[in-house]
Amino acid sequence: MPDTATAPAVIFFDLDDTLLDDRAASDAGLRTLMDRLGHPDFNAARTLWDVQTEISFGAYLDGRQGLQDQRRERVRALAVQAGHSSVPDQACDDLYRQYLEAHSASWQAFPDAAPALAELAQAGIGLGVITNGVEELQRQKLDRMGLTGHFRAVVCADTAGAGKPDPRIFHTAAARMGVEPHMCWHVGDQVHADALGAAAGGMHPVLVDRRGAHRDQQDVRVVTGLGDLAGLLAAPELR
Repeated sequence: MPDTATAPAVIFFDLDDTLLDDRAASDAGLRTLMDRLGHPDFNAARTLWDVQTEISFGAYLDGRQGLQDQRRERVRALAVQAGHSSVPDQACDDLYRQYLEAHSASWQAFPDAAPALAELAQAGIGLGVITNGVEELQRQKLDRMGLTGHFRAVVCADTAGAGKPDPRIFHTAAARMGVEPHMCWHVGDQVHADALGAAAGGMHPVLVDRRGAHRDQQDVRVVTGLGDLAGLLAAPELR
């Protein structure tokens, strides 16, 4: 896997759970669904929602399922867990709309996001976003958090024609910034989609580990927050 021993011309960022506290927003949306469905157990709901999201959204990214269908599938899984044997499509759509409303009401950037981006820009680093989220929604998040102006490129799976960890989305992002992939770092919170995907795409991966989930990673640079990035740039081997 490429290391970070090359000073970057561009640093790309994942969005959810890297810049934006998506876990907290998802918790808010999930509790809204639980209330509507009469679901009594948050831990069970959280576990199921995470697993079903990985399966269903993964199928969407692979082109095996439509966006609306994967949303319905996730809602239905939670409904079944709550004791509802059958939920019509329209009911699923309404429930997911309520989930999104609660989710979006809770959008908030991590406190270290804006200061880190400003510091990197001041150092002359080009900044971009690479995300698997739907572009319309992801741009709304960036606007709400006041972060849009930091980025010269926002590359999303649904409009780029490929999603992480597919190397093509990383190549597309580098091309939009007018650089080669090896001149870029990619910062994200997921080992498979972000770190391994970036490496496969020729970028230098940095894994942000805010919750201590990746302490055992030996073959990728790990930081505990975005404020650590300036320190990496100041490392003697990058001078």
